[in-house]
Amino acid sequence: MSKCVQCSCHTPLEFAVRMAFQPIVNVATQQVFAYEALVRGQNGEGAGQVISQVTADNLYSFDQTCRVRAIETAAQIKLPAKLSINFMPNAIYEPETCLAKTLQTAQKVNFPHQDIIFEVTEHEKVENHDLLVDVFRTYQRRGFMTAIDDFGEGYAGLNLLADFQPDLLKLDMKMIRNIHVDRVKQAIFNGIHRVAQDLGIVLIAEGVETLEEYAFFKHAGVDLQQGYFFARPALEHAPIPDWQ
Repeated sequence: MSKCVQCSCHTPLEFAVRMAFQPIVNVATQQVFAYEALVRGQNGEGAGQVISQVTADNLYSFDQTCRVRAIETAAQIKLPAKLSINFMPNAIYEPETCLAKTLQTAQKVNFPHQDIIFEVTEHEKVENHDLLVDVFRTYQRRGFMTAIDDFGEGYAGLNLLADFQPDLLKLDMKMIRNIHVDRVKQAIFNGIHRVAQDLGIVLIAEGVETLEEYAFFKHAGVDLQQGYFFARPALEHAPIPDWQ
């Protein structure tokens, strides 16, 4: 497929990007379902410091570089589960064209594209809602899994869910925190849980940090969980969750 002439996604970044990985665990089977790839700097600097260098001029290149680096690193460390990659909805002009390099990289390093999950966060305001829906549908049609991250926190919310039903829905960590003692959060969660079940969407509790939070969601039937309770992100390494 030819290069997209509308954006700078093939222009090399002026700063280095590395990847850390954090497990998403299935608490019912005590196995890792997937590892989320999290961007880091050359010396392991946090995501905030790296993203602060992203501008309108290098947005497209940054998005493509992160995808490629995540897949290449996952293949290098022989990631023992699915790979979850965040993408920036405003860094895509045309779904098929912007997906080409991802597919090429997966094929080059022999990483099954069926084991890749694309997740979009609600933190970023989506400039073109219809395009994002088209992106999701294209990814799903191509055999990738899809997820909405930080659900309930940002801009997309129920409007996006009404137009597209992803495979996975990641609950915002603000809802997770101390939910075992917060009746309001529990009521909101119960509503989201019912909607997800009705639509055939699997929930992920993201940002689980305590035994009480873990136990609440396990009892509620949310088998997929992620957070410091299990493991912190590890640079270019797939950490083994702590089940103690």
